[in-house]
Amino acid sequence: MSSHKRSARAKRVAEFKSQLTDSLGYDMWDEAEERERIMESRNSAKLSKKMCTSKNRYATEGEALEVARECAEHGSPALRVYECPLCGGWHLTSKKA
Repeated sequence: MSSHKRSARAKRVAEFKSQLTDSLGYDMWDEAEERERIMESRNSAKLSKKMCTSKNRYATEGEALEVARECAEHGSPALRVYECPLCGGWHLTSKKA
């Protein structure tokens, strides 16, 4: 059974990483970290599209509230207004707070 001490774990991790470098100096660990950065970037872009860029943006809270009221008059489900942390504009959502 291996030790649970931080220093022992750090040593095992360093050993593992050193085994990932082949005889030509190719480091699979760096490649995995780069893939992870790329995936985080893609996920961020997807979240941005879902959260902001695919929605109508209103310049003021009042403008967004007016549109939400008009939608309610036409039978739309209740809409909530929120300030977007990405663009600073105002969007509508049907999700509860």
